[in-house]
Amino acid sequence: MTTKREELLSQIEKVVLTCHNCRLWRGTTHAVPGEGSATAKVMFVGEGPGYHEDKLGRPFVGRAGSLLDRLLEKNRLARRDVFITNVVKHRPPQNRAPMKDEVRSCLPYLLQQIKIINPQVIVPLGRSALEIFHKEKTISDFHGKPYKVGNRIILPLYHPAAALRSTSVMRILEADFRILPKILKGEIEVEEVEAKNGDENQLKLI
Repeated sequence: MTTKREELLSQIEKVVLTCHNCRLWRGTTHAVPGEGSATAKVMFVGEGPGYHEDKLGRPFVGRAGSLLDRLLEKNRLARRDVFITNVVKHRPPQNRAPMKDEVRSCLPYLLQQIKIINPQVIVPLGRSALEIFHKEKTISDFHGKPYKVGNRIILPLYHPAAALRSTSVMRILEADFRILPKILKGEIEVEEVEAKNGDENQLKLI
C-alpha cells in the first residue's frame, strides 16, 4: 500500500521527468528525480547526474555510486533506507558544475523532497551541494563537521567522485563517513548555527 509520503514523492518525480524549466534537459536521456525511502532519516544530496545516471535515470549508479554503496555498507547503512538525490535533476553537459540559474530552477524540487521526507540528517556531497545549505563555507574547510540549523543536522562530505580521483580525499571521506552513524545514534553533540545564506528559498531547507 502506497503511503502519503510515497504518493507525494511520486508526484514530484512525474513533474521532474517532464521538466523543461532550464536548459539542462536538452541533450539528456533521462531526468533523475532521486530514489530511496520516503521515511529516510538520511538524505544524500549530490551535485547532478553523471553519464551513467543520465542513461539509467537513477542517482549514483556509476563508479561514484558504487563507492557510496560501499561506504553505506561499511557503516551498517542500507541504500534502501536512505534517500539519494541531486541539486539538479538533469545532467549538466560534460559533467560541469550547475550554473546558478539552473540551481534556482531545480531548487523547488529539492525543497519539496526535503519537506516530504523530513530527514534527520542531510548530507551535501561536494561543493555545489554544500552551497545550497551554507554559502560561506567551502567543502575543504567544512567536510566532516556536522552542524545543526533548526531541527536539521547537516553533515557536509566530499563527493565520492572526488575521492576516486585522490587517495588523500578517499581517506578523508572514509573517516568523515564514520561520523554519520554516530550522529544517528546520538553519540555526537552537534553545534547549532544560524542560517546565513541570504536566500529565502534556501532557508526553507531547514
